[in-house]
Amino acid sequence: MKFNMIAGAVFALLSVAFGAFGAHALKNVLTEHYAAVWETAVHYQMFHAIGLIVIGILMSKSLLGPTSMLSRAGILMFIGVILFSGSLYVLSITQIKVLGAITPIGGVLFLVAWLMVILAASKL
Repeated sequence: MKFNMIAGAVFALLSVAFGAFGAHALKNVLTEHYAAVWETAVHYQMFHAIGLIVIGILMSKSLLGPTSMLSRAGILMFIGVILFSGSLYVLSITQIKVLGAITPIGGVLFLVAWLMVILAASKL
């Protein structure tokens, strides 16, 4: 639970920093397409940073308890951020298109993580 909240806060901080970096430092470097890809990475990172914090709160406040389902959801969401947003950041800067093949793996991990949160909540 503590890991989820700390990881979520770190991802949120980095999301703001990467958003500012993309808007200012990369403004004249990235094409319009790759700037949009960068922005997608920032948005999904922030959404899932908040998701990790919510999972941590649910576990710590005994709202759903420290269930193994929530614990696994947090791990999948954490890895999903790295694979999804990370691959899009690197893709934007390097324009190595094969990196785009990694992105959907992160997206699937997001979906599975949210499904696990739904299943844990349904046990209330």
